[in-house]
Amino acid sequence: MLAFNADRSQLISQARSFDPWNLVWGENRVPDGSIAASPQDALAWLFAQPRVRRVPLAVIGPKAASEQQRNLAEALGRRLAELGMTMITGGRGGVMEAASRGHLDAGGLPIGILPDDEWQSANDYVALPLATGVGVARNAIIARAAFALIAIGGEYGTLSEMALGLHFKRLVIGLNDAPQVQGAVYLEDIDQALDRVALRLFALER
Repeated sequence: MLAFNADRSQLISQARSFDPWNLVWGENRVPDGSIAASPQDALAWLFAQPRVRRVPLAVIGPKAASEQQRNLAEALGRRLAELGMTMITGGRGGVMEAASRGHLDAGGLPIGILPDDEWQSANDYVALPLATGVGVARNAIIARAAFALIAIGGEYGTLSEMALGLHFKRLVIGLNDAPQVQGAVYLEDIDQALDRVALRLFALER
């Protein structure tokens, strides 16, 4: 389904090449010969391009997270940074803090969309704090800004973000006891989640 050309300068699928800036498939000439690419290989290729539109992925979850949920969030944040992906969270504690820690430690630039009036309310691992001053309405900003949302566990705030994401026709993935919302996709692990994210980003699956 996904492949690189021989020198890995193009991502190709069905005789089309992917445009990293406009994030669409084009009908450009595709050279002979190809190398199979996994969905995560394709993500890594995309975000290594010198000119790429860095649409963010949101990691959402509760402030009162379990140790297992925090560990999973940190591992997810780290993997997103390794793939070169831009990540947004709500910028506070629990899952948001753990994901930010993993992302920052792996060289990423974690963004926090804060409900507060000032940036100082961000956790210690948010590199780019955006103070909205709109309280819980910031959940709608996260859901609208992200092209996909991954929930790890969750309470009412996470539930609202998931529902808003689905309302905005975003891909919403649930991991580790995320709230049950009709239309969300529930998966077992990070690799499954990122494969699904890749297929959505590359418009190969709804």
